[in-house]
Amino acid sequence: MSAQSSLPEVAPTAEATVATPVAQTAQTRAPESPRPTFEVLGAQAVPFTAVPTLVFTLRVRDPTERPIYTIALTCQVNLEPAERSYDDATRSRLVELFGEPERWSATARSMMWVKRDVLVPSFSGETTFELQVACGNDLELAAEKYFSSLPGGEAPLTFLFNGTIFYEEEGGRMQLVQVPWECVAKYRLPVATWRSLIASHYQDSVWIRLGAATVDRLARYKAERGLLSFDRCLDRLLEEVEAAAPAGRAGEKR
Repeated sequence: MSAQSSLPEVAPTAEATVATPVAQTAQTRAPESPRPTFEVLGAQAVPFTAVPTLVFTLRVRDPTERPIYTIALTCQVNLEPAERSYDDATRSRLVELFGEPERWSATARSMMWVKRDVLVPSFSGETTFELQVACGNDLELAAEKYFSSLPGGEAPLTFLFNGTIFYEEEGGRMQLVQVPWECVAKYRLPVATWRSLIASHYQDSVWIRLGAATVDRLARYKAERGLLSFDRCLDRLLEEVEAAAPAGRAGEKR
């Protein structure tokens, strides 16, 4: 018998025995949690509402395509005034908001418009949903003053999302995960859409906030002169002030 044939069989090494379990572990790795992304598709006026209301249509996509029961979503909408240009007339109308134009690099910052909660319906892969935003024409409010000062073009918006995702994991059990804070969507709202909405409710009128004592004084003035409206009352007062102003100062802005 040769020396080669008398050698004992070599047992498998430890490396060979652990190779299969490692591969199995990689194959049975837990599926990913949902990773949604959001997109704003458009905006339009909601007809027949008690207050002016815009509805934004949004799309949510989840690349994992896991069954999602719902997303309890909070959406904050910010105005981004620094992301568009302005002519001289618009800049003068926005002085009350941002100060003199030479300071706008520091003052025309992102500002919150609204924050809304919405339940996204169940889906797998992607779906669309709506976000309704009540609007107004109160010039004492910064966002509404900003919109009313724009002659046209678009108003840049940023949508910030957070909330909780309720989804189905392996075995049919429900699991929860938070919406990532980096979920953001950009949208440029046509100013014409906002103006058409406000005009359908207020026509050619705006809201001015006055103290109760001021309203009482205006009411007495209106009654004493037989004026039909507060608008005509203020118009008469302005006419009297302009008539009493020295020559060359009538119509001067104060």
